[in-house]
Amino acid sequence: MLDHVGVQVADVEASLAFYLRTFAAIGMREVMRFPLGDSFVVGLSGADGIPDFWLAPTTGSETRELHLAFGAPDRPAVDAVHDAAVTSGAEVLHAPREWPEYHPGYYGVFLRDLDGHNVEAVHHGS
Repeated sequence: MLDHVGVQVADVEASLAFYLRTFAAIGMREVMRFPLGDSFVVGLSGADGIPDFWLAPTTGSETRELHLAFGAPDRPAVDAVHDAAVTSGAEVLHAPREWPEYHPGYYGVFLRDLDGHNVEAVHHGS
């Protein structure tokens, strides 16, 4: 349903490192980068190579929490995202577990990124 998502962040380099390290288990990687003022904009993708998640420098001082969920191929990948987040010191909002209130097989971990956004890795099992 979503074509792409862009998130404004305080420090693109630091946020890029966070996302690449934390979501490596689901294949997140940098595929595009271009300069913008004193910073840059970066496009990230999964295995398909399509840059559908973008990080750009913030243009204002107001921040509102955003929720982003990244698909994971299986439960071990969700657990690996959690482990990477814990290792990097990220805030874990909800440790990996099944969320039957969403639907049977919904297995996810919820984290806080460097700019306060609620980011998730989720596997939709059977």
